[in-house]
Amino acid sequence: MALTLTPGTLIVASAYPDPPFDLIENGSASGFDIELMRAICAQLGLALQPVRYSGGDFNGIFDGLANRSYDAVISGTTITPERSAIALFSQPYLEFNQGVAVNRRSMPKVASLGSLRGLTAGIQSGNTSDFVARRLLAEGAIANIKYYPYHGIATALDDLEAGRIGLVIKLHPVISWLVKDRPSLSVAIEVPTHEKLGIAFAKQNEALCEAVNRVLATLRDSGEFAQLHARWFPRPASV
Repeated sequence: MALTLTPGTLIVASAYPDPPFDLIENGSASGFDIELMRAICAQLGLALQPVRYSGGDFNGIFDGLANRSYDAVISGTTITPERSAIALFSQPYLEFNQGVAVNRRSMPKVASLGSLRGLTAGIQSGNTSDFVARRLLAEGAIANIKYYPYHGIATALDDLEAGRIGLVIKLHPVISWLVKDRPSLSVAIEVPTHEKLGIAFAKQNEALCEAVNRVLATLRDSGEFAQLHARWFPRPASV
């Protein structure tokens, strides 16, 4: 099969906003993931065409690979067994933990998961933070889970500010970025989930996946990957 759906173009889906991975700046797609894909496209001689996934459940983004709507998915995407059953993933390019944001004005002393008892966690549908929330709920560490559509993260943070929920769980660099302009909110806890992030492709497109893996190795060797990382992440991340 051809490397891409449209010759000379790589169509890549992301779910916005998911900074610092994927965001819109001055009307254009930006962020670490988008710049990484631009660097990959430059090596492969392809033009990047970013597209927005607007579904309410993040896991629906993989349907577009199977139905040939786009060539790849990159969106700070954790590689999981469930996702690997329906999509092909590149070699992991970053690793992160989950972060727990709380309202510091109403809960100034939260420093551990044991401080969350009785609270409701806000979670985006289809997000891997749901695994953490379900475990905390089963252990009695939180009282309830409230689900928001994937594009409803701002509403979840509004609810946290207003005291309608007690915490929001999301990948650490993303939640850290999202609360930086909300003075009452802060990331109080980092949950060691060690999630490996990858670029997803249609199951049958091994050629594109292998080509991208080769370019990822080249970008690491040249130092370009490290430069991109330093630009978008204020703290070290595992690779």
